[in-house]
Amino acid sequence: MASTTRSSAPEPAGNSAETTLPWGAGDSAPATEPKRAHSRGFGVGFVVKLILMALINAFGIYGIVAAFGVGSWAIAVFLILALIAANLIYFLPGRRILPAKYLFPGLIFLLVFQVFVILYTGYTAFTNYGDGHNGTKEDAIAQLEQTYEQRVEGSPQYPVTVLSSDDDGALALATLQDGQVLVGSQDTALAPAANAESSDGSVTAVDGYEVLDYAETVNSPEQLAELRVPVSDDPADGALRTADGSTAFAYTPTLTYDDGQDAMVDADGTVWADQGTGAFVSPDGEELRPGWQVFVGFDNFAAVFDPEVIGGPFLSVTLWTFAFALISVASTFLLGLLLAILLNDKNLKGRNIYRAIIFMPYAFPMFLSALIWAGLLNTDYGWVNQVLLSGAGVPWLEDPWMARLSVLLVNLWLGFPYMFLISTGALQSIPEELYESAAMDGAGPVRRFRSITLPMLMVAVGPLLIASFAMNFNNFNVIYLVTQGGPQDLDSTTGVGATDILISFVYKIAFSGGTNDYGLAAALSILIFVMVAVVSLLTFRRSKALEEIN
Repeated sequence: MASTTRSSAPEPAGNSAETTLPWGAGDSAPATEPKRAHSRGFGVGFVVKLILMALINAFGIYGIVAAFGVGSWAIAVFLILALIAANLIYFLPGRRILPAKYLFPGLIFLLVFQVFVILYTGYTAFTNYGDGHNGTKEDAIAQLEQTYEQRVEGSPQYPVTVLSSDDDGALALATLQDGQVLVGSQDTALAPAANAESSDGSVTAVDGYEVLDYAETVNSPEQLAELRVPVSDDPADGALRTADGSTAFAYTPTLTYDDGQDAMVDADGTVWADQGTGAFVSPDGEELRPGWQVFVGFDNFAAVFDPEVIGGPFLSVTLWTFAFALISVASTFLLGLLLAILLNDKNLKGRNIYRAIIFMPYAFPMFLSALIWAGLLNTDYGWVNQVLLSGAGVPWLEDPWMARLSVLLVNLWLGFPYMFLISTGALQSIPEELYESAAMDGAGPVRRFRSITLPMLMVAVGPLLIASFAMNFNNFNVIYLVTQGGPQDLDSTTGVGATDILISFVYKIAFSGGTNDYGLAAALSILIFVMVAVVSLLTFRRSKALEEIN
């Protein structure tokens, strides 16, 4: 039986297990690795993350407090949930949560700038929100009682001093009567003040109040305008109201709110009742302004199609909007495609220079080009009439049909370089072998274009044409900068003009029509979205016929 013997030769010094291992006997190597990883976790990156998250939490908490302060519970709850999610995502360890660290900021921006805007627009479309209906019922009552006031007959002029309470900062008024300092606030009538001082006919100090100087008074115009100080406990004596902070007069309201009737009652006994329309209405149908915001259901959508409201202008503007979008897409695409085909010839000398020149209108800022064109087409001083047409008085922007033609020409100038660019790229992607085979089969240039170039081209540019239609359907900039929607229809109460498209029509209803009817504008915005969505959906479905070619 063979036997083996273990060599007893001593190991060289320094090569023993005890001297080569960096840890002591009984310890294991991984014991120090978590410590190293832990120490790396508190490096510069962690400190930066900690600072950023501290700032985010600080701003978030400030937003939560502000939202609760104004009664915006939904915004406050959203901020609370967002802050909790942010802290969990960026502080919890683990690889599974790593994708969320990159997706979370984009998700928040999507919710704030897209989802919230869409939902709020939809909500506004079902309300009467606009000028005269932009607050609560309580705000409307307070404003009406302040607006409908009359000076108490025979009341004297009161020299007053504006005070600020040390407790809550609320304003109060002090006045001198027979050498005695009287102080009153919004909730308390004028009464003698203890430990008050006066000098040269004005109040200089009052216990529990800070005397405001002129600069401090004019810096609080809203509080001063709302301040009403009862002269006495008798409402018939009225309440002091001051506009400049130095003199005041006693006023009594001519319109008061009757809680029992839920109505405003004037001095003659006329009752202005709440009929659920967001305003107090008299028996003969007259409304008091301001009113308040209420839910009106589909009234705004009904007004869009009502000929007596905006139904007439809406129909004409819609037809022109579709015509403007379709003609703009067709004209820019045809001109861009024509130039792309002409400059796609490899034998053409200097074609890169021509391409650069054609692309120049697209390289300039659009808003600047539109403003320049508006000046060029000016009837009296424009370069087109004065120089190009030798002083002709062509009403490019004053006549309705000429104005429509003008905006189409300006949009053609602005849009054809883009179509030229994408058509050039699409043409260069078509294999030359297809043309060579077609030529060998006897196909002429027209047949090759109809059977090869156009179908292959539409595969690439079809979705872009749909996107271009959607863009021109809402091309507010060209319309507003060139014609501002004009020439205006003087018979219409909406301020609509001959070149207004739906989006500029919405702008006028919301901001420049005199009524600022945001609810109606939101309803129109939803209809615009539906129109574009339907047209895009139908077009995309129709374009699936080209998938076989692809």
